[in-house]
Amino acid sequence: MTLDEAKKKFIQTWGGLGAQWGINKTMAQLHALLFISAQPLSTEDIMETLQISRGNVNMNVRELIDWGLVYRVNKTGDRKDYYQAEKDVWKIAKLIVRERKKRELEPIIEVLTELKKVEGDKKSEEYQSFVESMTQLKNFSETVNNSVDKMIKADENWLGNLFLSMLKK
Repeated sequence: MTLDEAKKKFIQTWGGLGAQWGINKTMAQLHALLFISAQPLSTEDIMETLQISRGNVNMNVRELIDWGLVYRVNKTGDRKDYYQAEKDVWKIAKLIVRERKKRELEPIIEVLTELKKVEGDKKSEEYQSFVESMTQLKNFSETVNNSVDKMIKADENWLGNLFLSMLKK
C-alpha cells in the first residue's frame, strides 16, 4: 500500500467512525485529513483533497474548532487561514469525551432529575415502577458522568495505571 492509499484509507475509516462519537462523516474525514497532515492546510487544500464545497469545509472546520480538535493557523505573508488538528491522541480523546458528555450525558441527567419528580398515585405499582426505573437510570448516568469527569481530569497515564492496578489484584 502506498502512502497516498494509506492516507485515503485512514480518512475513509475515520470518517466512518465519526458517527460513533457524535459527528458527521465529512467532519470526521476533515479531522482525519488535518490529523495526518504534516503541515497546516488551507480551505482550498481541504476542498481539493476531500472533494467538498467551501461551505462544507467552513461549517465543519468551525465545528471542529468549537470542539477544540482543530486550530486556525496564520502563515506570515499569506492572508489565507490554515488549519491544523490537535496531534496529541490523549488530548483528542479527552476533548471528544468532554464534548459528548456535554451533548449527551448532561442533558439526560437533567431530564431524569425532572422525571423523578413525577406526580401520581404514589401507591400504584405503575408509579413506583416508573420512579424506580428513573432513579436507577439517573444513578447510573451520574456514576458514568463522574467517571468521565475523572478521566477528563486524569493525565495520559490513567489507563496504564488502571490496567497495572488490575493486574496486581
